Amino acid sequence: MIRFILGIFGAVFTGITLAVFMAALVIGGVFWMYSRDLPSHEQLATYTPATISRVYSGEGQLMDEFARERRLFTPADEIPALVKHAFISAEDKNFYTHAGFDPRGIAAAAVEAARGGKLRGASTIPQQVVKNFLLSSERSAERKIKELILSVRLESTLSKDEILALYLNEIFLGQNSYGVTAAAQTYFNKTLDELEPHEAATLASMPQAPSNFHPVRAKERLMARRNYVLREMFQNGYLDKATYDAEAAKPLRSVQNGDFPAFREALPPRDYFTDEIRRQLSRDFGEEEFFTGGMTVRATVDPDLQQVAAKSLRIALEDYDRSRGVWRPSGVTLPAEVLGDEASWRAALADTRFPRDIEGWSPAVVLEVGSSDARIGIEGVDEDEDGHWIPAKDVTWARRRNEDGSLGPRAQVAGDLLKVGEVVHVRQMTSDDDGSFIRWTLRQVPEVQGGFMAMDVNTGRVIAMQGGFSYQHSVFNRATQATRQPGSSFKPFVYAAALDSGFSPATIVIDAPIEVVAGGQIWRPKNYSNRFYGPTPLRTGIEQSRNLMTVRLAQEIGMDTVAGYAERFGVYDRMNQFLANSLGAEETTLFRMVAAYAMFANGGERVEPTLVDRVQDRWGKTIYRHDDRQCTDCSDPTLASGQAPAIVSDRERVMNAITAYQLTSMLRGVVERGTARGTVNLPVPTAGKTGTTNDERDVWFVGFTSNIVAGCYIGYDRPRTMPGTSGGGMCGPVFQRFMLEAIKEYGGGEFKVPPGGHFIKIDRFTGARLPPDASGDHVVAEYFRDGEEPLFGVMFDGGFAMGANLPMFNRGETDDGATKVQTSTGKTVVVPGKADFGSLSSGGLY
Repeated sequence: MIRFILGIFGAVFTGITLAVFMAALVIGGVFWMYSRDLPSHEQLATYTPATISRVYSGEGQLMDEFARERRLFTPADEIPALVKHAFISAEDKNFYTHAGFDPRGIAAAAVEAARGGKLRGASTIPQQVVKNFLLSSERSAERKIKELILSVRLESTLSKDEILALYLNEIFLGQNSYGVTAAAQTYFNKTLDELEPHEAATLASMPQAPSNFHPVRAKERLMARRNYVLREMFQNGYLDKATYDAEAAKPLRSVQNGDFPAFREALPPRDYFTDEIRRQLSRDFGEEEFFTGGMTVRATVDPDLQQVAAKSLRIALEDYDRSRGVWRPSGVTLPAEVLGDEASWRAALADTRFPRDIEGWSPAVVLEVGSSDARIGIEGVDEDEDGHWIPAKDVTWARRRNEDGSLGPRAQVAGDLLKVGEVVHVRQMTSDDDGSFIRWTLRQVPEVQGGFMAMDVNTGRVIAMQGGFSYQHSVFNRATQATRQPGSSFKPFVYAAALDSGFSPATIVIDAPIEVVAGGQIWRPKNYSNRFYGPTPLRTGIEQSRNLMTVRLAQEIGMDTVAGYAERFGVYDRMNQFLANSLGAEETTLFRMVAAYAMFANGGERVEPTLVDRVQDRWGKTIYRHDDRQCTDCSDPTLASGQAPAIVSDRERVMNAITAYQLTSMLRGVVERGTARGTVNLPVPTAGKTGTTNDERDVWFVGFTSNIVAGCYIGYDRPRTMPGTSGGGMCGPVFQRFMLEAIKEYGGGEFKVPPGGHFIKIDRFTGARLPPDASGDHVVAEYFRDGEEPLFGVMFDGGFAMGANLPMFNRGETDDGATKVQTSTGKTVVVPGKADFGSLSSGGLY
């Protein structure tokens, strides 16, 4: 009997043993099968997560940030223990004791599921790490097995804190926040070190389903989860009883609920400058690297002057827009049902996509239109007892542009322009004497647009850039992206080519009508005045922006030479050699023009414009530096006190230094007595050139002092005429307002006279040589190369021969309109009061 019983036990034991062995064999086989071809867990040791790239000003102030995933990477040793304990308590309380997976957790989950409870994964933090980094998120037994295998392998490769840091930097916590550091900033506007226990517990409540634990929409659910995490922290020994009780009793506060200011509020609104940095660095380093590489970018911008540039351009654009007298509805409206309740219309107004980056302007909604005035509600401005109003006298300047494009009658009352529910811009009108409030006045974003840019002539550092009236209204950057005809602002490159080809500022060129046959048609360029002036010195030609002289000059030296200069200075990559292009008919950008003018100002050395001083990678290594000059003795301890270190520059010379000075002197004449006189008048020496294209479609001014070059362009995005405008009249004041502020910081002095030349006094009207003691408004001291004397009595006509009876240009000369002239072919033509341009654009007028 005993033997029989022992046999039964033996059989059972054998069966159990075999079953365990077979189970182990099967499990081992399964794990062996799934362990093949698994992704390498070792790559996590060199994990570099996608992180935010940030742009800082030269003073170290954060200006902007760009990211696909808003993540701020924090190393393991910099994550506070409080934050680690909160997430461990919420997600994996046995984290420090298990070997990658938690058998007790798995068993508890199985028991709960067997009792009819919710099926949960019981994943440990290492398992979540390998799932997030190496595997898919599909729910399957296969993925779970792979997860177990990789989590065990991970534990043998990385320390517990390194694994935890991977988890805390990778997880998504809602509101486009990845990782705990970004989330702390998003929800509380705090650093990790500043978090209180209940705030750390709030973050630890979110990994399971951030959308289900929104701090406003799901406040009660998040509150319950937060207190659960706090209780777990207490039970795990991370909080004492007093701290637990105090933290659990605290209210749930967040940025989203308005309890803390948003981090973004401390940043200036994104503008054309930082967006252009984004565009250029994405091109140079790759878009993926820029948006995920955690770059630290030091911008060249001067924040104060950037504001001056924006304001100065806006004044010009708005002044012209209001002079047109047309009111264009914004197209943004609020539904009638929200207008009766202040909280409702404020919430609806806050949700509108409407420009909010215009200094001094506020969005407002029309709440009521009376018999003469209109009542408005203004964003960010409390309601007065009597309300805020747009009076009738504020609208009489305009006519309403209707939906069909027609114009209504001149407005007499507010209701002629405004309708209830429309969203508009308003600003305060204040007294010039004491700044006291007068009334609210309507504003609108102009239809005409433009760009402005300023840079250091010696380093190429762009200190200000404004690409339009409002970045939030239009992100198109008209300083870098708009290609437009530069008009007469291109002429200095023709004159530079001529000066390097043996001409001088005193050289005489014929100013007389021209006929050019092109494409079977005749092109007859003209001067803006519809007059011609006969033999005229080069200096006067550029000061008064003579088109006929410029065309003859270009023909004389050859358009291939002109094109070579334009390409050398970077105005064009490849310039078409049409004669009309000597008047600026071929399109380029303001960015290129300003950079090219900088080379006139600095004596003819190449300078590359840059918006960035330096770029560092996520580890702080410099991967780009604009200033590549070498300091040969900066580290020399024997350098004498007061002695400046030697800076070695190998910048390419693109222009003879004497030519650069001669051209600069001629461009000073443009400002002092030429087409920019009256609108540009700085207290330091200033040179520049206006540009106004055919039919006044584009207006320009590019000018410079000894330190700063700046340029302005204004025109419609879809080119059309702007009657009565000019480069000097419209862009000159923009330059003037900006430079008055810029020279306070950057100064300005006389332009450097290069060696190798001498001054000779010349009559600027005739080009005749004058004695050294000559004086008067007709006298100008021209700089000539040593060994070079001006040739008198020689005139150049570019091959377009004219009659011999043309008078020399004289002071005060006038012309009464139509004139008969003889062409080089012997044909007599009449230059009418308004010349015919044929099928070609003339490019520049003046």
